[in-house]
Amino acid sequence: MVSPDTIRTAIGVVGNGTALVLFLSPVPTFIRIWKKGSVEQYSAVPYVATLLNCMMWVLYGLPAVHPHSMLVITINGTGMAIELTYIALFLAFSLGAVRRRVLLLLAAEVAFVAAVAALVLNLAHTHERRSMIVGILCVLFGTGMYAAPLSVMKMVIQTKSVEYMPLFLSLASLVNGICWTAYALIRFDLYITIPNGLGVMFAVAQLILYAIYYKSTQQIIEARKRKAVAMTDVESGAAAKNNPSSGAAANGRY
Repeated sequence: MVSPDTIRTAIGVVGNGTALVLFLSPVPTFIRIWKKGSVEQYSAVPYVATLLNCMMWVLYGLPAVHPHSMLVITINGTGMAIELTYIALFLAFSLGAVRRRVLLLLAAEVAFVAAVAALVLNLAHTHERRSMIVGILCVLFGTGMYAAPLSVMKMVIQTKSVEYMPLFLSLASLVNGICWTAYALIRFDLYITIPNGLGVMFAVAQLILYAIYYKSTQQIIEARKRKAVAMTDVESGAAAKNNPSSGAAANGRY
């Protein structure tokens, strides 16, 4: 018979895969930044926030804090490397005040995590106490990260369009949340359960919105295409009126 720990490990491996998909989802954005040589109006805040979340979970997964959490360390360590790459690219293609702000945020995050690690490891002397302190912080930061799609969901309701809420990412978020919630419930871990349980709720809400507004989204896109075609025809007609010689040439008058 398969042991609960084996099932938990298998689920954690799947969770690692889905989380990796989510970490890599901004790649098209950074390809665009690379090609244009500018960050344009993009914000570094999501990547800085995700980096902080990953650093806190790596701290949580350390054997000195919460033993038997290697899968938590592997995926969040990978996430740290990915987010640092994004931030490095952002810094390379940003200027002035924007670059300074990102550098300050980055320095503040590193100092904060280092301070938490030093205080927890030196002042809390049991795994339970260390797990509780770091776990509560992880819940706060993790919930904030999972709640980020709320602004997109608000836009979907206002515009009645899911054009800027990709179905693939919503599905990946749902599978990721389910995997890590199941992982946490097999050997109960409140601090992993709360943010990932909320992540499942937010992902389900996104999929419900997708089902509600999919048809209206297609109608909006089709209307936009028809409008673009109509405007092209109007511009072509106006150009022909302003250049009658082309019409004369077409009629063989020259």
